Amino acid sequence: MNSSPRDSDTDVQRRYFDSLVDVFAAEPPPDVAARLSRIVELAQLAAGMRVLDVGSGAGALLPFVLAHSPSRVVACDLSAEMLARAKERFPQVETNVGDVAGLELAASSFDVAFLNAVFPNITDKPAALTNLARLIAPGGRMVISHPEGRAFVLRLKDELPFAIDPLPGEAELIRLLAPHPFRLERFVDEANLYAAVARRMA
Repeated sequence: MNSSPRDSDTDVQRRYFDSLVDVFAAEPPPDVAARLSRIVELAQLAAGMRVLDVGSGAGALLPFVLAHSPSRVVACDLSAEMLARAKERFPQVETNVGDVAGLELAASSFDVAFLNAVFPNITDKPAALTNLARLIAPGGRMVISHPEGRAFVLRLKDELPFAIDPLPGEAELIRLLAPHPFRLERFVDEANLYAAVARRMA
């Protein structure tokens, strides 16, 4: 089978992030950490919830998630090296190497899914959203976010060795979600923070 350009982008992403695990495992600066905490707060996590962290990397979001005492956390990422580091740091977290579009876990396995600093990198967003709608229980939430904001992602487009998309504006995100059982409930678009909270409808 021939690979499409976007498929090869996925392979390039995997190698790129495998090579930078030490960089991404470093503690975030205090201002970024504060924004990561705010992203998790937007999900309204409660003790015992089941959480999926898509594009988890070395686990930047995980300490803020674990502070809410979830019953289960699954970290999903293309980079096996990143997930190995996340597992070292947070052994209670399950890890799953691969694209969220192909994540084969039971339906309604999660109450919240975070897509932090990863949505622009997802090569097949409709397929990813279809599978997320299957994985998130009705009434659950999906949080699409970036702790550096939309302008930061636009700058990255010219610097990375693979293609990424801009973070969508509110109207565009509503259009992306329209074919799927998600309703946008909150949209934050600040200079250094992007966060969209969508509820999985029944």
